[in-house]
Amino acid sequence: MNGLTTGTMNALRVPPGTTASETCPGVAAPIRVMLVDDHKTVLWGLAQLIQSAAPRMMVVGQASSRAQLLAGLASANPDLILLDLDLDGECGMDCIEDLMPLSQAMVLVLTGSTDTDIHQQAVMRGARGVVRKLEPAQVILTAIEKVRAGEIWLDRVSLGRVMTALSNGRGTDPQARKFASLTAKERQIVAAVIAEKGARNKVIAEKLHMSEHTLRNRLTTIYSKLEVNGRMELYLTASSHAHLIAG
Repeated sequence: MNGLTTGTMNALRVPPGTTASETCPGVAAPIRVMLVDDHKTVLWGLAQLIQSAAPRMMVVGQASSRAQLLAGLASANPDLILLDLDLDGECGMDCIEDLMPLSQAMVLVLTGSTDTDIHQQAVMRGARGVVRKLEPAQVILTAIEKVRAGEIWLDRVSLGRVMTALSNGRGTDPQARKFASLTAKERQIVAAVIAEKGARNKVIAEKLHMSEHTLRNRLTTIYSKLEVNGRMELYLTASSHAHLIAG
């Protein structure tokens, strides 16, 4: 993809069982990417693309079906899953919700569809972004890095629709009442979720000086009070109502 030779690629590879940060102090560990597509040629091409971006990212697993994805998830332990929505007749959209309780990996949807309704639905179900297969290689790599950094990768039209869908039926006063029901500690947690963007629960828990178990319990209470489904919806809702968090 970028002209790297086989020798150069081998030199960039990290020895088994170690990370880039362990072999090169001060260097961030590579983004662990799992690829999911039902076409072997697409999987091969994506793998070559990811490897061309070493040591920033690396392929840790591949799957061509929902069953293979779920079976290999634990051993791959990815940071990000690049997921095709059409898995040989299976709906990849359903996989997104299946993944939520099983892994903290972020999901970036890779699709050939230009249907913004599908893009919106994918994000509403928990994906962190949608990138089209026809995009240049560098755009796909950038999307992976941005999503891993906690950003949402979505075109403006789709993002606007997501925000509208989240605010539907929630007038200013009802929303204010929901945020007003949060305790000081819960507001602190919501603020941390916004500040840390896509950070894992463990990182946020450490920032707040509490156990990961306690954080999960408190987040469950916050989801209930704000009537949101998971951290993605909490992030989107709280980000657009930051003034209510400080209130």
